[in-house]
Amino acid sequence: MGLKNHAILLIHCTDRKGLISTITNFLFEHNGNIIDLDEHVEKTEGVFFMRAEWELEGFTIPREDIHGAFQDKIASRYDMDWQLHFTDKKPRMAVFVSKSSHCLYDILSRHYSGEWEIEIPAIISNHTVHQTIAERYDIPFYHFEVNKDNKQEMEQAQRALLAELNIDFLILARYMQILSDDFINAYPNKIINIHHSFLPAFAGAKPYHRAHERGVKLIGATSHYVTADLDAGPILEQDVVKISHKNSVEDLVRKGKDLEKIVLSRAIWTHLQRKALVHNNRTVVFD
Repeated sequence: MGLKNHAILLIHCTDRKGLISTITNFLFEHNGNIIDLDEHVEKTEGVFFMRAEWELEGFTIPREDIHGAFQDKIASRYDMDWQLHFTDKKPRMAVFVSKSSHCLYDILSRHYSGEWEIEIPAIISNHTVHQTIAERYDIPFYHFEVNKDNKQEMEQAQRALLAELNIDFLILARYMQILSDDFINAYPNKIINIHHSFLPAFAGAKPYHRAHERGVKLIGATSHYVTADLDAGPILEQDVVKISHKNSVEDLVRKGKDLEKIVLSRAIWTHLQRKALVHNNRTVVFD
């Protein structure tokens, strides 16, 4: 697929007239060829959201000076919350996993096939069952035997490892541990989780068994950024699949796992493409 030499601006601020022309004129004045532009106004709150991607070839502001130039000329003037990303930098992603393997295999397959332009410097687990999978894909595996007595110590060790490896964001690929607030706050909007969408009605163990007992007609999956409020972070992706009375518990589990891995992968793709903006615990996800 290859890495493109593009830059991406993600912006949100108070809405006002002329924002789009101000931003696009800044890029035009410096010979920026815009290849993708999307915007949205949340009218109830009066908030403007925008994603702009442009080619860096021929852009007259040196790459290392773009941040300062945009901040001085545009962002400070309009009191913007904004991010600048470059598409030729491969994000470094760590995968946290417990015993379930379906999401992990899907992630590794997409990485190995070249579908995603990322680096995976670590698979981190509180069990050793996936060490052979990591070795098969030539990815370092780290085991942290977490229990209620050493949780804080293990998290400190994990955070030290993530810092040492220069990790950009984390995936909880069915990692069955609750992260502390300190851990989560160290990676704001950089930890992506996947769970079944039965919450709160079917929270806890064996949700598919309990859903089967209730005769549900739909099962779902939700992928979201992790916040200190358990399973209530900004949603990146959701989907559902129909269920009938003919489906067994095993059918629900199989369909649920298929849904979980595809929803998680879509969320990761959205994050990699820098198409999600978070505001007040909600996401604006550009197509």
